[in-house]
Amino acid sequence: MTDRAALLAAALLLLYAAYPAPEAAVRSSQAAPASTPQNRVTTPPPPRSLPIRGLTAAPLVAQAYDTILDADFAALRARLPGVCPPAPAEVCGMLEALALWWELSLEPESRRSDARFVRSVEQAIAATEAWTRREPQRAEAWFYAGAAYGARVQWRVLREQRLAAARDGKRIKESLERALALDPELHDANFGLGMYRYYADIGPAALKLLRWVLWLPGGDRADGLRRIMLARDHGQVVGGEADYQLHLIYLWYEKRSRDALAIVRRLQQRYPHNPLFYEVEAEVHDKYFHDAQASLTASSRLLALAEAGQVREARLASVRARLNIAVQAAALGDRARAIDLLTALVAENPPRPQGATARARSLLSTIKAR
Repeated sequence: MTDRAALLAAALLLLYAAYPAPEAAVRSSQAAPASTPQNRVTTPPPPRSLPIRGLTAAPLVAQAYDTILDADFAALRARLPGVCPPAPAEVCGMLEALALWWELSLEPESRRSDARFVRSVEQAIAATEAWTRREPQRAEAWFYAGAAYGARVQWRVLREQRLAAARDGKRIKESLERALALDPELHDANFGLGMYRYYADIGPAALKLLRWVLWLPGGDRADGLRRIMLARDHGQVVGGEADYQLHLIYLWYEKRSRDALAIVRRLQQRYPHNPLFYEVEAEVHDKYFHDAQASLTASSRLLALAEAGQVREARLASVRARLNIAVQAAALGDRARAIDLLTALVAENPPRPQGATARARSLLSTIKAR
């Protein structure tokens, strides 16, 4: 049934309820005495609760979110008792799951944190869904339910659980639409909804078929981008996350590599201790600009920060930086430097990131064979 047909059907039902059939009206007039002001009884309509708008303790929640994006997970654990209360406990449950997702994102090759993340995010989903049932008129309950599903859908995409991810996408859309219906000024909810609308429009044919099977509505690329930027510029909590996702969209689909690079550098300034944003800059220079020198420079900067202890997960960042420096040095003709770096990495045999030693051996073999 189309939206217009559904509205028409609803209108007809209302009319049918308001005006009885003619024969019913005749029976009613014969069976009951005429109503008079003295015997008329007026039943008051049932009270209807008003929407509860806004995000409780939004500045504190935003500070916690920024702590996550700065990859300071220990500081987050210390900060959360001061966030909830005043924010509801469900909010901190969602933030804990989100922190585990970002921690996992620093080393996606490894599955060692998957079980812990799944337990946390499923607890957050259960808690926020219970909140929406308890307070269905509270916009933030629906927003945080959508955010909890949003953390899980990213993990499901990473682990190629496509059908489950699509189902989560549907729940995200429904939750955030409800949040915006209750509070049109809750711009943070536009982030997840914009992501859904963008990817539902530009996704490959296989995903569009899956969307049809699950009865998911179509997307709108332009409206999706508009909503993501609205959340980035006017949201109270999700600005940094929206910027990060926007840079991926610019790289993968919009062919706006320079704008993506500008966003990455902005993220470095805002979250200077997260090594991921420096790794992304090196990758952008390599894969999108084919600029080996700029990529080497970006990784050299990350290596210096790691050696100085100025980024989180410094040992992990150091290994990633040295692997890329070797690759770019080889591309620039500095074969000796590349071999020295890779030989040292093989001897070091770092436990993280997973597969680093095997990667170093493979690169070393390839470079020596040239």
